[in-house]
Amino acid sequence: MPNGFCPKAHTEIMRTTARGYRTYNYLTLDSRDAHDEARVFGDHDGDTEETTFPELQQLPVHNFIIYPWTAGFAHPTKFIMTSIGTGYDLTNSVFSPDGRNFQVEYAVKAVENGGTSIGIRCKDGVVLAVEKIITSKLLKAEANKRIATIDRHMGAVSSGLVPDGRHFVSRARDEAAAWRKTYKTPITTKDLASRMGGYMQAYTLYSSVRPFGVTAIVGGWDSELELPVDGQVGSGPSIGSGGQVEGKKYGGPGLYMIEPSGLYWGYYGAATGKGRQTAKAEMEKLDLAAGKLSLLDGVKAAANIIYVAHADNKDKEFELEMTWISNLEGPTKGRHEEVPKELLEEAERLAKKALEGEDDEDEAEAEKPAEEDKMEE
Repeated sequence: MPNGFCPKAHTEIMRTTARGYRTYNYLTLDSRDAHDEARVFGDHDGDTEETTFPELQQLPVHNFIIYPWTAGFAHPTKFIMTSIGTGYDLTNSVFSPDGRNFQVEYAVKAVENGGTSIGIRCKDGVVLAVEKIITSKLLKAEANKRIATIDRHMGAVSSGLVPDGRHFVSRARDEAAAWRKTYKTPITTKDLASRMGGYMQAYTLYSSVRPFGVTAIVGGWDSELELPVDGQVGSGPSIGSGGQVEGKKYGGPGLYMIEPSGLYWGYYGAATGKGRQTAKAEMEKLDLAAGKLSLLDGVKAAANIIYVAHADNKDKEFELEMTWISNLEGPTKGRHEEVPKELLEEAERLAKKALEGEDDEDEAEAEKPAEEDKMEE
């Protein structure tokens, strides 16, 4: 008989769910000898069943926490995991046997249900854009901004839970301000991504908190005139542990995406949210790694990508929000600013026109087989 069980005790079996616990059936314990068994009497799918303790794991319940009721006091005594899943998702400080953190995976699901956010790294700057679903006709246009300025040369956009995204921005601003105060220079895009990645990862370690329900894309222009603390830097495996490469030019555009787990990577083009797969496929067509896309072309490409990604969700209206950061000789002079309204409207017009052209081509191709069938008849 398992340790912790009381003979002749009346016990409730609680099934764990994402919402908490609920009673599933009742368990009566019989004490006979050293090989006592726990007998379960419960209502499973409308049928009353009796089973011994070894058979308990075969019941149609994912996870059990057994509470024996003795002298009016209940306390948990035994955990029985019948499958890898719900039993390990009650706290984010526990791994499942196959090494998964379910709370982090649930946070990723929240991100996947959010509007599409993208970032494009161009040769002379960075473009950030987001699809804001209009949930009510009463909402004020251009309100509830989803792209925020972290520092004068850097911005961030996120998909997922909006309040979590705002907290991310608030913390990122604190990190940027602390860097300026300590080192008397603006924080680099990479350093901010590193700090925020560590901050988000800390929220996956303790049971008293939950992971961030956002994936954030951070973009900025690191000025060549403001040298970093550790001197010249580069990127790639040639850096070495010190991060210094003689002759490497510092500065330029930076784009990083930070996930709920705290993982962050540098990208030429990044996408997250519901339409991320479509957006990634469209960005791959741009050959961003070649570094030939201009900032103005990046604005047009970003608008087109958001509209194409939204095509799978046509029944919901949306508003396009877009910002950019150019080099010191460009239109924003190295600052993070909103794309001018005239330019944004022109980019949207071209995106809609391109999308309508694709729809016309699809309709024409669909009509061809019908015409061929008529000719055969």
